[in-house]
Amino acid sequence: MSIQVSHISKSYGTKPAVKDISFEIKEGQITGFLGPNGAGKSTCLQILMGLLQADQGSASILGLSVTSDIESIKKQVGYLAENNPLYPDMYVKEFLNFIGHIHQIPATRLKKRIDEVIELVGLTKEQTKKIHMLSKGYQQRVGIAQAILHDPKVLLLDEPTSGLDPNQMEEIRSLIYSLKSNKTILFSSHILSEVEAICDRILLIHQGELKANCSIEEAQKFKGGLSAFFKEKTT
Repeated sequence: MSIQVSHISKSYGTKPAVKDISFEIKEGQITGFLGPNGAGKSTCLQILMGLLQADQGSASILGLSVTSDIESIKKQVGYLAENNPLYPDMYVKEFLNFIGHIHQIPATRLKKRIDEVIELVGLTKEQTKKIHMLSKGYQQRVGIAQAILHDPKVLLLDEPTSGLDPNQMEEIRSLIYSLKSNKTILFSSHILSEVEAICDRILLIHQGELKANCSIEEAQKFKGGLSAFFKEKTT
């Protein structure tokens, strides 16, 4: 299994954010972490990246514990946070070069890898601009570029199309789908059509509880389709 989560719980003070969640994700799948805003999706992803510590339970990525092996995990996992933290005054290539050094990509390989990633995510025409000059959609592409720069085996993407217009959303979805061939991808979203378009499986979370863990086909076969399935599980 690429990702294993076992009985994870997390509270902020007295408010539970995640309640006894368990799931497994196989290698090579795109899994949609689906749920309303505030359902606990970001908390789960942050626990997987070692940014938060669970109150209870355990989790691993590629067999590595998220509590004791997080530095090894970071070498094999790419992460796009929901707020996509970038350095707006940096040029696109300058920023990716900075990220490459953080990942200790050898200088002899880094320049070529930056060029590869820029082409892959569709930033060729924007690569000489400062990040703050880019549209929201192109800034999301920069965020995905930094997440895949070190060629990770696993991608964790938190609301990757948040704030985009319909055309930009479609472009980012296509980009995510194109990465499927050699990566395991878990991305969070509250948009049903997005999950339906590119996912193999869905994890449906509501009020911190995992309400469904199934293939996209199983959810689509629910009477009324995916929207009825989502409504049934979240009301």
